[in-house]
Amino acid sequence: MDMSFSKDDEAFRQEVRDFLGANLPVNVAQKVLNGHHVNREEIMAWHKALHQKGWITPNWPEAWGGPGWSTNQKYIYDEEASLAGAPRLIMFGITMCGPVLMRYGTETQKNYFLPKIASGEIIFCQGYSEPGSGSDLASLKMKAERDGDDFVLNGQKTWTTSAHMADWIFCLVRTANTGKRQEGITFILVDMSTPGVNVKPLITIEGGHEVNEVFFDDVRVPASNVIGQIDDGWTVAKYLLGHERMGGGALGGVKKLLTQLKDIARDQDNGAGGKLWDDESFRRKVSESEIELMALEVQMMRLLAAVSADREMGFEASMIKIRRTEILQRLSELKMEAAGYYGQPYIKDALIDDRWNEEAIGPDYANALAPQYLNNRKHSIFAGSNEIQHNIIAKRMLGL
Repeated sequence: MDMSFSKDDEAFRQEVRDFLGANLPVNVAQKVLNGHHVNREEIMAWHKALHQKGWITPNWPEAWGGPGWSTNQKYIYDEEASLAGAPRLIMFGITMCGPVLMRYGTETQKNYFLPKIASGEIIFCQGYSEPGSGSDLASLKMKAERDGDDFVLNGQKTWTTSAHMADWIFCLVRTANTGKRQEGITFILVDMSTPGVNVKPLITIEGGHEVNEVFFDDVRVPASNVIGQIDDGWTVAKYLLGHERMGGGALGGVKKLLTQLKDIARDQDNGAGGKLWDDESFRRKVSESEIELMALEVQMMRLLAAVSADREMGFEASMIKIRRTEILQRLSELKMEAAGYYGQPYIKDALIDDRWNEEAIGPDYANALAPQYLNNRKHSIFAGSNEIQHNIIAKRMLGL
């Protein structure tokens, strides 16, 4: 494939920059770039702006409201939006459940959910992990028992990102206990307002509320909410996980970390009358990560092109997931190293509007570095730990 950007691509880049400049609120962008808390209202306002522009579902086909972008255009938009400080959307519906519905959903399910996902009327979260069933997902135990036209759900999901902000949850549930563990699993959609659904926060190591526990006590769900075949949800789950591991084709956030790292290094003194960026050994560390990121970009664009051609994602998604998380975590470490002692203090309330009116400790970017570093450790665990991804590559690519 052609890896260069054409004149049309560069014209599109300028169109994206113009749109961001005219529609992305400056105060929201500054929050994002400085690692401050962005609330649900600000996230949804940006969602609606993208929906009105027709850019909310870049990976969807035009028949379902996608913009018809090329692989390069998708990549350019992600890069420019990330560098500009656009808030991260709640993407479980757009990048995961949406493609699943297009592949496995009935026409009734597609016509009901897809427009509402795009408009933001329905926000999804993901109900996969359970206590004792994370990377070993096939060991899940949450029960769904048939009762007439409904299933009755009992059990628990955990590490459920954005459950406190979601309207619906897509779940893997146990509908049979015969055969292999991967058999007897069903993929089902649940309205979060259904009686018996309870969400409790899980506060992460940096003090943030991003993930949750979700409890299901005799929750009645119509059988018509099953996606795909009953007892064959594992097929649907694997398809969805490919999209999750790719991160929707997004490397813009990682490139933003690289840009921020360079800015910090140019700002921080090196203790010898110059700047940290003058230190050859530190520049070498940055350059090594940048080269790795450039190589990952090529791999990512190849896979995006294959997906656009409706080719199944296989072990390549696992390879990208591993490399992306390793580079992201390395850049987070280097940002902490570059900030020096300014990276140590962490005042949680200083990252939330209206909770802090004291002078900042060090530069504006410094207070968010420690929580970002801690939070980014999760990337090598979710969507199947990196150890699990190595096993997938060994099995599917090497035949071991």
